[in-house]
Amino acid sequence: MTISVQEGSEYFRGLLILISKDRRVTDEEMVLMRRIGKSLGLEKKFCETAIQDILENTYVNTDPPRFPMPELARKFIKDGLTLAGADSEAHGFETGWLKTAAETNGLDEEWFLQEKKLAVQRSKDAEPRLEVDDLKVEYSKQRP
Repeated sequence: MTISVQEGSEYFRGLLILISKDRRVTDEEMVLMRRIGKSLGLEKKFCETAIQDILENTYVNTDPPRFPMPELARKFIKDGLTLAGADSEAHGFETGWLKTAAETNGLDEEWFLQEKKLAVQRSKDAEPRLEVDDLKVEYSKQRP
C-alpha cells in the first residue's frame, strides 16, 4: 500500500503518542519505534529525538490520527496493539487510546477486540511482524 508523507507522519506521531500513554518508554518500544521510523523512510536522527523527547514534549497533538483509508487505520491499530504489548504489559491507557483511535477511524469494535486478542499472541514473537513493513511512502503523492 502506498501512502503520502503526511499519512506516514501521522502514523509515526500516533504511535509515539501511544508509547507515551503509560508515562514510560521501554527499550522494546524504542526498538520497534526505530523499526517503524525506518519503514516509513524517516530520518534516523529525527526518530531518535522524537522517541527520546515524547514524554516531555507538550506541543505534540495527542488526538488519535484520522486516516483517509480504513485499511491504513487497521494497519495502524494492529501495529499499535503490537507496540502496546512489546513490554509484555499492555497498559489500560494504551489500549483505551487505541480503542478511541479505532472509533475515530470508523472501525468496528468487534474487530478491535479480536485484534486485541491476536496481539497478545503476536507479542510473544521474538521479532513481531509489523504492518508498517507493507507500506510505501510516496513523497510526491498528495491527498485532498
